[in-house]
Amino acid sequence: MQALVYSFIALSAAGLGALAYFGLTFTPANAILLAVVFGCVCVVLMERVLRQRAENRLERAIEDLSRLLSTDAQAGAVLGQRINAIADLNPGQRLETVEADISVLGTVIRQVAEAVAEVEDKVAKANAARPSGTHSPDARMIAAPPPPPATPVSAPDPEPVIPLEVLRQALDENRLVHHIRPVVRLPQRRAVGYDLVPRLMLEDGELAESSDFMPRRGGKDLVRLIEATGLAEAVAIARRSRTGGQPAMLHIPLSRASLGDAEATEQLLATLDANRAIASALTFLISESNWLELTTRERAVVEQIARKGAGFSIANMRSLRIDIADAAALGVRSLRVDATRFIASPEKFTDFHISDIANYMARFEVSLMATGIGNERQIVELLDNDIILVQGDYIAAPGPVRADLVLESARPAQQLRRAEL
Repeated sequence: MQALVYSFIALSAAGLGALAYFGLTFTPANAILLAVVFGCVCVVLMERVLRQRAENRLERAIEDLSRLLSTDAQAGAVLGQRINAIADLNPGQRLETVEADISVLGTVIRQVAEAVAEVEDKVAKANAARPSGTHSPDARMIAAPPPPPATPVSAPDPEPVIPLEVLRQALDENRLVHHIRPVVRLPQRRAVGYDLVPRLMLEDGELAESSDFMPRRGGKDLVRLIEATGLAEAVAIARRSRTGGQPAMLHIPLSRASLGDAEATEQLLATLDANRAIASALTFLISESNWLELTTRERAVVEQIARKGAGFSIANMRSLRIDIADAAALGVRSLRVDATRFIASPEKFTDFHISDIANYMARFEVSLMATGIGNERQIVELLDNDIILVQGDYIAAPGPVRADLVLESARPAQQLRRAEL
């Protein structure tokens, strides 16, 4: 390619010399000098351009190498911490203790076997000495099989306080309201998103929490209606906040009652198609139990939702020992753990050190969020371990949405005092 460019430069220089000689009546020496000067200038400019390109490529290669070295350094640091932790375990002493315990256990088992053999010999001699048709009471006791163990009965899930009929009537009367609970980033404690919290306005004006009215057995049509109303409310808030120059990330409750229904999923996907501009600001909040029980068809719906730009946040995580890469491929943006349980017993959630789990998940662009924050000490401990997304009543309790951001049709008859988003 460079040879072709240099050929064009030579031809251009020769053409310019010929033009100067024949058209501008230059002397042959002047024409040749003009052609040589023009060619030299073009060659110098070309070499400068090539040198700049080579320098740019070299800078990019150095930046890529620096990033790779930084990643390797972080991996080396994590590996060093792991090795130090293993070295601190002192396996030699532990193995000696285990060997001693095994030796003692072997002695006890041998003594038990000898005692059982003696008892069996005595029973056999006693049976041989008795007439036929009679049996020793001791023999009957030994031969009798042990009673079967009692089967534990699992306690049923507590039913909601508000029955389905009352909930259905309240929905017909448009007494469902949606409040928001902020998700903040430490240490600034600036809101980076909001959970959409459905609440039911009772006849006396009080508000019932979702745990008091959300059906647990049956009533899937009501669950789908509540979740569809929440999606419509979230779309309206996201569009109007984006228009006002303050875009908000919203977390919308979702369950298998909607994912498993063809009509509900069709409406959900159609809503996302019609609002692709704000789809990235919508995150569907689904519980861990629902996520792990997804069928093949429901998983396909989840993949379609992720392809349209929306994401997922898995709540009530009891263990972080899941395939993070697979979850990220399905559009999972965050995993939520209870702050109190996670700080008290991190080993029940993960095999990683508590200071490493958040950085490990960040490699897959998945955030770890601590919920149920109850005091300042928890915030300090989470911040020390690089867990910066938190939520809880200590941070901010759920509150109503600003009046100009909600749907007109979703406002209840009893208006509440509106707080700022």
